[in-house]
Order: sequence, then structure tokens, then C-alpha cells
Amino acid sequence: MTTTQGKNVTTSFLVNKRIASAMQEALYGAQGLALLKHVLNDEPGQAFLHLLRLLAGAEQVPMQVASAYSEVFYALAASEHVYITTELSDAWQAHMVGRLLEDENPWTAQVERQGRAWLGSQARISATLHRQAARELKALQRLFALSAEVVWKAVQSVVGETMPVLRDAWEPWLDLGTVQESGHKSVRAALMHQIAELADWSELADMLEMHWARQGTGALARYAVLRWQGNTQTLEGIAHPDAIHLDNFVGYERELRKLKANTERFLAGMPAHDALLYGPPGTGKSSSVKALINTYTDQGLRLVEVRREYIGDLPQIVAQLRQRAPSYLVFIDDLSFEEHETEYKVLKMLLEGTAEARPQNVLIYATTNRLNLVRELHTDRSKPTEEVNWRDTMDEKQSLVHRFGLRITFSAPSQEQYLQIAQGLAQQRGLELEEEELRSRALQWERQRVGRSGRLARQFVDELEAEIGR
Repeated sequence: MTTTQGKNVTTSFLVNKRIASAMQEALYGAQGLALLKHVLNDEPGQAFLHLLRLLAGAEQVPMQVASAYSEVFYALAASEHVYITTELSDAWQAHMVGRLLEDENPWTAQVERQGRAWLGSQARISATLHRQAARELKALQRLFALSAEVVWKAVQSVVGETMPVLRDAWEPWLDLGTVQESGHKSVRAALMHQIAELADWSELADMLEMHWARQGTGALARYAVLRWQGNTQTLEGIAHPDAIHLDNFVGYERELRKLKANTERFLAGMPAHDALLYGPPGTGKSSSVKALINTYTDQGLRLVEVRREYIGDLPQIVAQLRQRAPSYLVFIDDLSFEEHETEYKVLKMLLEGTAEARPQNVLIYATTNRLNLVRELHTDRSKPTEEVNWRDTMDEKQSLVHRFGLRITFSAPSQEQYLQIAQGLAQQRGLELEEEELRSRALQWERQRVGRSGRLARQFVDELEAEIGR
């Protein structure tokens, strides 16, 4: 059959019959999705299914097929779910697996509610849901098998002869995103690779349950650090958190050992303490907590940053974290209260317990520059006549700090410790400088500034690195 360019012309049997049959079978399988139906319920998924319907039919309209392929390509390129890894560069395959990992449905909800119990083989997951999921995973595998190359060739076979101008119009949808190279392969990337290599996706149900029981489900599960948005009363993922790692620390080994031990007990489901990190500014308190997340993310640890002005929202925050799989550190940086502020009572209630038990997957980690978290005035100790029970008020203000089971002091470093930190950081960054010159310059840097701290040592090394770079 011939045609003039630009007309809607129906052509027959241009798509390889075996490929057309595979596409039709995948479409039939998609109609049977019940638990996992939302995996395909987005713009790229619906556009892909529409393209398959056009290609798998007994007759194809080249103009429609061309338009449909363009729509899929654009939807995949524009989608936030283009999970590109070094092992899985096919945008459709990466997109579909990413959607599967983040899908929220009755099956994933049961798994996540069980959390640690599932990991300990004590969970009660519905056997019917598990078997149904295994069937649906097999159906999704048929869609996954329709790779970028397969679909691209099918489209070319329909469009190429009748519309020669479009013969070289498209690339296959490979490598549409930027691969973030790093020395550490995330649990998510490793699982995506396993899924791509698995011969029978009906065996995937156990692997997914293990992943969800530790890492959680839904869109927020991809983030290691979350932030509480008080104006919307929601959690927001932070795409680019501080990349500091515990290996980057020089000094404070004793303090970090205590913090790591407590966190590891928490992750193991053992009793662990809420922690208060106290010390002068710049001693690494906040950085220590952030570094914990980068160290234990793969074990299911997450950080929820809560600004001091939103402490009154802690009950709502904890409610949203209840029955989620990950282990959450609710992090309050620079914790302190003025004399007239009463939000500390909400935190105190959460720390010491209320009628509603706190979830086992939530701990409070806070930092402060002063050990008396609630500002206390001299008049508070002078028995003011306006208040009969003045000592009770004073005791209440002082008691908040004692609600933290673990209190770690980060002291300002001595001069020798400061120099050791500067030397260690310079060594980590590969800065070649004679030891005596480095020590002399570090001391000069300190004399020109107020206060000695790990932060000051890092700032000195930053300046040194920039100077050597120039």
C-alpha cells in the first residue's frame, strides 16, 4: 500500500507478528491488575499503553503511531520518575520499576505496618494478597519486556515506509536522565538491577516485601531526609541533603561512638534513648546527626527536620510516622526556649510519654548550645511573691533536659585538637603542605577569629584548598 506524506493511511501487518502478539498479551495482562493497577496510572504509563494498542491492532495508522511515540518519549523524559541507573538505562523500564517500588496499595500497606516484625518473620501478611501480587508482578513483567529497542523498531516498521521523513525522527528512549555516579550503590539502585535481571517476576514478591519492610513505601520513601512543613502540615522530601559522612569527622571519636551505639540499638529494635547533643557552636553536633543518616540509610534510617517554631506540631508529625517502616530520627536543631515560650511542654510530653504510646520507630535527637533549654532568670530563684510555688516552676524549666536519656557533650577543642582536626581534614582532601607550615597557618587563622572549633578548622582548610586550587 502506498501513500502520500501527511495522510492518515491504514497499513496492515507491518509490525512483526510475534512482537504484536507480545504487545497484545501485555495489554491483556494490564487489564487484570488489581493491587498494582496504579503503577500504570500516570501520564507515561497511560501514553505507553495507548501506543501499544495502536501497534498491536490488526491495522495501524502511521500518523497516530508517530504521534503516540512522540507523546511517550516526552512523558518519559519529563517525568520525575525517570530512575536512571548505570544498570537500567531504558527510560520506560526504569520508570515502571520506580513506580512499582513507590506504589501504595493494600499489600504494601500491610507490609509497612508490620515493619520490623516482618523482618523478624513474625508478621502476618495476607497470603491471598501475596499470591495475587505475585500474579500481577508476572503481568507487569510482560510490559517490562517491551524494551526501548523493541518498541522503537515496531514504530519504525509502521512509519518508515509510508512516512519516510520520519524514518530518522526519533531515538530509542535510552539514557534520558543523568546518572548520578558515586562510590556507593544505593539499596534502591541495587534492587532495580535485581528486578531487571530476574527471570520470573512472580518470585519478586518476597524481595519487594523485604525492601518495603525496611525502607518504606510511597514517594517519600526515596528520600533519606525529610522536612516538616508547618504551613501545610506535611512532610517534604529533601532531594539534596548534606552529604557529610561519619568518615569525614576528625576528633570527637568518643562522642560519636555513643551516638552510633544508640542509633544501632534503635535500628535493631532494641531500647534506645532520645538524645541531646550539647556544646558550643561549631563543634559538630548537627553534622554528627546528619552524618548518621548517610551512614545508616540503607538500614532504613531517616531524618525528619523540625524547625523550633513547629515543635507544637510534634503530635501531628509523630502521627504521620506511625505505622511506617523506616526508623525516624525527629531532629530539632538549636533547641532552646525563651522564658515566655511554652512549646517546650509539648516536647516534654512526647519525651516522657502520654496516654498514647509513642511509635517504636521514632526517636528525638536535638542539639543545643546551652544545657538549660528553657531560659531562666535570676528572679526565678529569688522567691518572687507573685507566685507561691515558684520552685515548682523553676524545676519544670530545668527538667526538660533530663527527659533525654542520652546527653552528649561536644566540648570546644584544645589548641592541639584543633590542629589535629585541621591536619586530618587537609589529609582527607589530599592537600600537600608541610606539617609545620600547615600548623603555623592554622594557628594564624585561629588568632584572627573568635573561638576555636571544628568548624573553624574546616573553614581554614576550605580557604587552603581554594588557595592551592588557584
